[in-house]
Amino acid sequence: MLGKLEGSERGSLATRVFQHLERAILEGELPHGEVLTETKLSAALGVSRTPVREALFQLEQEGLVHLSQKGAVVIGVTPKDIEDIYTMRMLIEGLASRLAAMYITEEELAALYEIVDLQDFYVERGDTLQAWNMDTRFHEKLYEASRSRMLLNTLKSFHNYVRKAREQSFRTADRARVAAREHREILNAIKNRDALAAEHLTAAHIANAKANMQKALEKEFTEQSKVSE
Repeated sequence: MLGKLEGSERGSLATRVFQHLERAILEGELPHGEVLTETKLSAALGVSRTPVREALFQLEQEGLVHLSQKGAVVIGVTPKDIEDIYTMRMLIEGLASRLAAMYITEEELAALYEIVDLQDFYVERGDTLQAWNMDTRFHEKLYEASRSRMLLNTLKSFHNYVRKAREQSFRTADRARVAAREHREILNAIKNRDALAAEHLTAAHIANAKANMQKALEKEFTEQSKVSE
């Protein structure tokens, strides 16, 4: 069931409806194949049909739904989408780290080291949720240090789309601990202004995250198959 419109969302009513529906789709609350109608969404969210219509149109532009005569059919983010995003992240995040090694400030370096220290702290406590939050902050700060607005916007969008997959992957095996170690290696290369090493280490980090994510998805699919038998 779709949750109520959240007060934390900002912007026009149509934007808030879009953000709410986008989050519900990306987190699986609105699953693939679900048919969304303006009438039902209006009633569920307590808004008129106009902002709902605008939000559905924006969701179609984002590729998350397909508008048909029945209503908006949820497409969501497919396993192939996730695989493609990780492949692109290997290239683009490597570039972001290379640029960060060139442009990062001492203040930004200190902030990133503090994030990695906190990530280590939460890993040792077994708090995977907070460790994952630190992981997300690390990447966001790294993007900002690249001084490229286009890279920043693209990578934030990618992270948003694979948010659920990343969180699931982070809870598997020893991924949180390995990710923290890889972050520190990347950061040390950036501190040393070794742009090439930072790029290669980042690409390897994303490749490892992709492999771990694929194992997590395969495990989830296997478990779901056993339940349905």
